[in-house]
Amino acid sequence: MATTLAKAADGTEVAEHAARIEHVSKSFAGPAGQQLVLDDISIDVAPGEFVTLLGASGCGKSTLLNLVAGLDKPSAGTITTDGRPALMFQEHALFPWLTAGKNIELALRLRGVPKNDRREKAEALLELVRLKGAYGKRVHELSGGMRQRVAMARALAQESKLLLMDEPFAALDAITRDVLHDELTRIWEETGLSVLFVTHNVREAVRLAQRVILLSSRPGRIAREWTVGIPQPRRIEDAPVAELSVEITEVLRGEIRRHGQH
Repeated sequence: MATTLAKAADGTEVAEHAARIEHVSKSFAGPAGQQLVLDDISIDVAPGEFVTLLGASGCGKSTLLNLVAGLDKPSAGTITTDGRPALMFQEHALFPWLTAGKNIELALRLRGVPKNDRREKAEALLELVRLKGAYGKRVHELSGGMRQRVAMARALAQESKLLLMDEPFAALDAITRDVLHDELTRIWEETGLSVLFVTHNVREAVRLAQRVILLSSRPGRIAREWTVGIPQPRRIEDAPVAELSVEITEVLRGEIRRHGQH
């Protein structure tokens, strides 16, 4: 479903939201019948906003992201987005028989970019993610962090206004993850993208987002949300990041205890 348009001050039409999730529930068939995974979720993501979805494993974060991406349909409720979102997974999902540049060009080709323009655009995207000169490198020649940068460039090649990220840095070491936090923040600020980012890492959520939404489990419901007023650039070890992380962690622990998770 298409998003609603509003008039800007200069009279141009702009989207009211990058994503609107309205009273969404999702059930799956199980041995004991239908299992409710998400229950009455409502979230608006404003244009240019960075929102993190936080929660324990099994709370339905990835399920919700897949619904927003259009990979599945909700059992109830509606989801609207400003155009088709781009999706970035925890695994880079690059084609190993293609170079870094050709992986990006594939996304450009699917978007309808003329063949003669693809290499230039792919190289520009590699430069944006600070991989200038990596166009001809094969996937096995790239480190884990470099592979995720290529995956990010490929997602950006879709020129979507909404980027969906499903724990994209979870498998990386702490130093590489910290560097990619900086890169993602820079790219978000430079491009004006809206980002909906799934994580179970509280400090990562606070480090990146303007707003943190905590999902409870079994079924996933919105337990609480926080507006993060800490100015960027942030570091994961900054005192305000640590303080808010402690507060959110206590609420998350309470949700885990309440639902009998370990």
